[in-house]
Amino acid sequence: MSDVVTFRKARGAFFTPPEITRFIVDWAVRTRSDRVMEPSCGEAAFLLAAGRQLAALGLAPGELRARLHGIEIHRTSAERGLACLRRHELDATVRVEDFFDCRPEPAFDAVIGNPPYIRYQQFTGDARLKSLEAALAAGVRLTGLASSWAAFVVHASQFLKPEGRLGLVLPAELLTVNYAAQVRRFLLNRFSRVRLVMFDNRVFPDVLEEVVLLLAEGSGGASSFEVFQARDAGHLAGLAPCSWTGFDLGTVDKWTPALLSQSSFDIYRKLCDREVFSSMLDWGETYLGAVTGNNKYFTLGRTEIAQHGLPLEDLLPISPPGSRHLSGLKFASVAWQGMRDAGGRCFLFHPRGERPGPAAARYIALGEQKKVHYAYKCRVRRPWWRVPLVARPDLLFTYMNHDRPRLITNEAGVGVINSIYGVQLHPDRRTLGRELLPLAALNSVTLLGAEMVGRAYGGGLLKLEPREADQLPMPAPATVAALGPALTALRPQLTTALRRNHLERAVALVDEVMLSQHLNITGQDLTALRHARDLLFRRRISRGRAMATPPIESAPAGNTADDDGSHGEN
Repeated sequence: MSDVVTFRKARGAFFTPPEITRFIVDWAVRTRSDRVMEPSCGEAAFLLAAGRQLAALGLAPGELRARLHGIEIHRTSAERGLACLRRHELDATVRVEDFFDCRPEPAFDAVIGNPPYIRYQQFTGDARLKSLEAALAAGVRLTGLASSWAAFVVHASQFLKPEGRLGLVLPAELLTVNYAAQVRRFLLNRFSRVRLVMFDNRVFPDVLEEVVLLLAEGSGGASSFEVFQARDAGHLAGLAPCSWTGFDLGTVDKWTPALLSQSSFDIYRKLCDREVFSSMLDWGETYLGAVTGNNKYFTLGRTEIAQHGLPLEDLLPISPPGSRHLSGLKFASVAWQGMRDAGGRCFLFHPRGERPGPAAARYIALGEQKKVHYAYKCRVRRPWWRVPLVARPDLLFTYMNHDRPRLITNEAGVGVINSIYGVQLHPDRRTLGRELLPLAALNSVTLLGAEMVGRAYGGGLLKLEPREADQLPMPAPATVAALGPALTALRPQLTTALRRNHLERAVALVDEVMLSQHLNITGQDLTALRHARDLLFRRRISRGRAMATPPIESAPAGNTADDDGSHGEN
């Protein structure tokens, strides 16, 4: 039995809870004349529910085969599905075929199911190529980082009649990830009504992935979508027509705001649209630190330096691997020196000149003995031991965090590796940004924005890719300049609060100066912003407690000194 479960998971197949199957079928199958398809039907859970629904609507048993259609790539699963249907005195037409090989014809009133969920690392070769071609045929260009479900949604839609209905169980990354942006746009362009059901609790006990239910129908395009927040699958039975909440995202690309109330999101959006807030990109360039390929080899402490006799001329000072040491408002020279003296890996091996000196040459030879040069990033560069450097940043930016992304003034003037991002400020904003932006960023708008533009990873960690960091709402330069004296006066209190891990206290101090006094935000609106951020934060953390490991596509490199230099974006 365990082997069967492992095989199903490997191909992205998971049984759908019957409450969800019934809910989608009840919504999608409305008359006895409906033609219904379940692509990737597996053992026909949706076909079974649809057959019962059609029978209840008055369809004669002999007509079911013409109304129920399934497609399944695995013959054994298809045979089991048909056998299950017949045990219940139902029948269907089930083809053994790759769904992406099926030429779409808009002949169905309802397409329903639970698409296979295979992450991009395992979704490779001919299968991936066919899926991308199928999506492109519908006008949707997916990136190489797309998981299997993304093309499935687009291709499945092509089998619907103009006013047909699409009911699917999808991973919640539909709402947030960059590669799904094209799918989100496609859904709003293709259908006249798009509805999402989201859950407070996980509904697939054996699956770490959070899911949403997509209910899309009609054609001609939709300017917004509707949301229902359910506790769990059992809560679906009581869903009334008035339970749906309309949500207008405006120009926001991600659908994460749908987790909030429309009023909270409108307050946030109004503040971001005003001149008092801009984005991180308006302050400067955010970039990944230097990618070494093997941090254990390329980053060194005083003990290793002495052991190998490496001269200081072959070493560059860096912020040590990881980001736990970056918790305050600035990373000062004295802090760096303290980490150096304590044996921290505060130096990057980077030989001077074209020809390494004797000590560096011996260390390079040691690296080759340890096969360091076979690591991917090392293998593709010449020479393998010269790490490409990035500019020394004005600010340090932690991109993988429990509570919030941190902006820290790089007072020590050190270089960075890919445990963190660097921020190089625009020349005309460098002085102001270095001195005050880390303080100004401690406000409720920026904290809520981080939850909305970032995404949750294993353990509930919040990660921002560089493009997402660019979108992070930040007080505009004019706002920071106007509040300069007030923010400077707060620095001692903020430093103390952060040292004691009292983030809420620090944010309250900045909110009072920036939002309450400077922008005249009402207490009610400020409370709404804080509650919205708290909702997204607690949702992320509660999901993280249930996840034993990070998602496959990217381990939390910024939180370990053993980072191998990889950095993925999904």
